[in-house]
Amino acid sequence: MGPSDLLYRLYERRLAADLRRRGGLPRHIGVILDGNRRWARELGMGTSEGHRRGAAQIDHLLAWSAELGIPVVTLWLLSTENLLQRHPAELAELLQIIEAKVEQLARDGAPGGYRIVPVGQLEALPERTRASLLAAERASRGNRGGTLHVAVGYGGREEIADAVRRLLAEYGDKGLELGEAAGLVTPDEIARHLYTAGVPDPDLVIRTSGEVRLSGFLLWQSAHAEYYFADTYWPDFRKVDFLRALRSYAQRRRRFGR
Repeated sequence: MGPSDLLYRLYERRLAADLRRRGGLPRHIGVILDGNRRWARELGMGTSEGHRRGAAQIDHLLAWSAELGIPVVTLWLLSTENLLQRHPAELAELLQIIEAKVEQLARDGAPGGYRIVPVGQLEALPERTRASLLAAERASRGNRGGTLHVAVGYGGREEIADAVRRLLAEYGDKGLELGEAAGLVTPDEIARHLYTAGVPDPDLVIRTSGEVRLSGFLLWQSAHAEYYFADTYWPDFRKVDFLRALRSYAQRRRRFGR
């Protein structure tokens, strides 16, 4: 370990100790894992190598989150736009990497004992990918360390549209007329049908790679979330970067619209 590594370790410990002393850590963090392809290109590698390095980084994030007792983590692995716009060869490789990752997390136990819950338009995914995600969910169902949402084929607008469709179908099953059903629609009713229903909304959303936008991630749930945009690409995201994001969150005064 070189001098710079030692200094980073000492800095990490100081940051972690300060966070534990302050308290007020988020109950739910959402992370947009951005920058895998640019990381690979800048190092002269193929994009698949960037995605593999990004997948390996997930273990570290989960270990850091578990260490600080964060009970819910949502990771955006693949958007609905990616399904439509990525080159078929790159998309096929990325889906294989996602499948292998969730299978590994389910087989070995996700760091921190998180239970895996896939979220997104799973019906739009290839059958093999969908089956892999659902198998990981079943295999990790008994885990009690927290909830890990893996967002694959996810889009925020699509999630809201799906929630409204499910809500209206529920009203239809009850025999309600359209006008009567419309009078019952509230934010709380829609929230019951979101992919993440049953867990707290995210307190903190982190995006890596220097991009300063949400791109529709947890569009409904993040109405009162705090945001942290890290300049580093996801494959290079370090524990110290994670702790800085949490420190930034802990220093903010949350108003919740008040």
